Amino acid sequence: MDTFIHGLTNFGAYFALSILFLVVFKVIYLFVTPYDEWKLIKDNKNIAAGIALGGAIIGYSIAIAGAASNSVGLTDFALWGLVALVAQILGFTVLRLIVMPKLVQRIESNEVAAATIVASVSIAIGLMNSACMSY
Repeated sequence: MDTFIHGLTNFGAYFALSILFLVVFKVIYLFVTPYDEWKLIKDNKNIAAGIALGGAIIGYSIAIAGAASNSVGLTDFALWGLVALVAQILGFTVLRLIVMPKLVQRIESNEVAAATIVASVSIAIGLMNSACMSY
């Protein structure tokens, strides 16, 4: 029973930190993107914005899952969570500034093709992050 309680305590700590990281990521991601996702999604029913944001959240969650399963403690997990956050933000920034310079207008125009690329890149970065965290 002691092992279960200890495991449950660790689960709670990692899960709570994961949720906190996800909320912080979402806030930072919404700040970094030059368009207002919530307005586009809630008011304008913009599918492209929903796909792009959903992909970013899934991608970051994949990286956080990798960090949680491979970390040697909460501090290690927190550091890898920050690395994953920076990688996701950099991925979006490179995509927006170099690969697809008109990305903002395309998302605002509800272009699903552009959103699919954003989501795919976000998920790919999350998968690569997760794989690279296994040491």
